[in-house]
Amino acid sequence: MSPCNAKYVFSTDLLHYHFHEDHPFNQKRVLLATELLKQAGTLIENNIIPPRKATETEIKLFHDHAYVEAVKQASKCMLPEQTAVEYGLGTEDTPIFSGMHEASSYLVGGSLAAVDEVLSGRATHALNLGGGLHHGFKRKASGFCIYNDGAIAIRYIREAYNLRVLYVDTDAHHGDGVQWAFYDDPNVCTFSIHETGRYLFPGTGNVNERGIKEGHGYTFNLPIDAFTEDDSFLDAYTTALTKIAAFFKPDIIVTQNGADAHCYDPLTHLCSTMKIYEQIPLLAHKLAHEYCNGKWVALGGGGYDMWRVVPRAWAQIWNVMYQGQPLSGELPAAWLDKYQKESPVRLPTHWEDDPSIVPVIPRREEISEKNSLALQQLLKYTVTPSNQT
Repeated sequence: MSPCNAKYVFSTDLLHYHFHEDHPFNQKRVLLATELLKQAGTLIENNIIPPRKATETEIKLFHDHAYVEAVKQASKCMLPEQTAVEYGLGTEDTPIFSGMHEASSYLVGGSLAAVDEVLSGRATHALNLGGGLHHGFKRKASGFCIYNDGAIAIRYIREAYNLRVLYVDTDAHHGDGVQWAFYDDPNVCTFSIHETGRYLFPGTGNVNERGIKEGHGYTFNLPIDAFTEDDSFLDAYTTALTKIAAFFKPDIIVTQNGADAHCYDPLTHLCSTMKIYEQIPLLAHKLAHEYCNGKWVALGGGGYDMWRVVPRAWAQIWNVMYQGQPLSGELPAAWLDKYQKESPVRLPTHWEDDPSIVPVIPRREEISEKNSLALQQLLKYTVTPSNQT
């Protein structure tokens, strides 16, 4: 496949979203992925655009005015503790840090910059690894997420460009904040494949969550069982997303690319390898060209093994965007030499994983069968609704 015109959103402004040294959400992941791509030779300066700082008006496309004001006060350490708790701030998951409003505004602005690059025609695809904070609610922070850049970006697409959006979330955690933001909107179709909420935050994302009012029928969830491995994940993802795209026929695809379904991830129970992180962007890329003239905006998301997993997984999104296929073989020696000194774990030496890293799963067949049943339940819903021709 010939190279596509793609843009990569990055500057050090994306790295200031930092709760504290021991917090699992660490934006150094974005730097690690960026430097890996540069050393691999697939990311050049001409492809990089800086994020802009989102305006308060843009943030309020989704978030409530009082909530934004609370975040601004918290940024200055001036928000009373009781008020902070009401807004989900100052919790163990989402602690307050100085400058949090400004740092969050750049993550949002990065996603808006990606949208504008694609919808202005300057690029076919755009990637903002600093974004993907899908748990943020209209009036409340949640799950490491202060402002929900994905929901803001989709609202921006709807208001500025009036396009129908397919949102695809492959994070191991359910994309709850984006789902609820558009639960009644027939012009935004959301699909989340995630570890079942029986075991994992946020506990939502059941197959029967389908939307309400005019939006009923445009929400899709595929909860997969704990300890799901590559083949079962990819079968479910590929079958479901192909059917959903054919059902919805989007104008643009927005993907959230959490990298926490990997067997090394410390916060989830899924057991994938790098194999899924080659196939996830390949399918998004294919469907974007099939339905949207290539219009695809990709965001980051979760992923808490920031040394061994996230840089490779996220870099492959760009590799697919830029050259139509993932890279394989050895990782750049210069990148390994630089970061092995910092990493507390031995870095992998290849883009692919050795399959032996996955532990033996005694329930493999049972897990695959459960996932197949969930997929079949979802597929019953991929029929054209009465209000769509």
